[in-house]
Amino acid sequence: MYQKIIVKPILTEKMAILQERENKFAFLVTKSANKPQIKKAVEEKFDVKVEKIATMNCLGKIKQMTIRSGGRVIRTQGKRSNWKKAIITLNDGFTIDLVREEAAS
Repeated sequence: MYQKIIVKPILTEKMAILQERENKFAFLVTKSANKPQIKKAVEEKFDVKVEKIATMNCLGKIKQMTIRSGGRVIRTQGKRSNWKKAIITLNDGFTIDLVREEAAS
């Protein structure tokens, strides 16, 4: 079940700091997933206890593109997809190793 809900972890500098200080981890999740589904998916996949979940719907940006077609330059507009981010706070004593995708308690 969790394969359909958790898309991938978000590994950024800001999230690395939150992992160390506050035991928080971020995941890109499907747009239709709600908090109880995300909590169940994370607990099943990593065998940890989730204390709290915060979700954010992020809108895709509109980007300008230049395409060369038949010797002419065409300027057009494109849009990145919308996505949903979940920040999971784990109970004390639990952690997730996102590099190897396993949990440690």
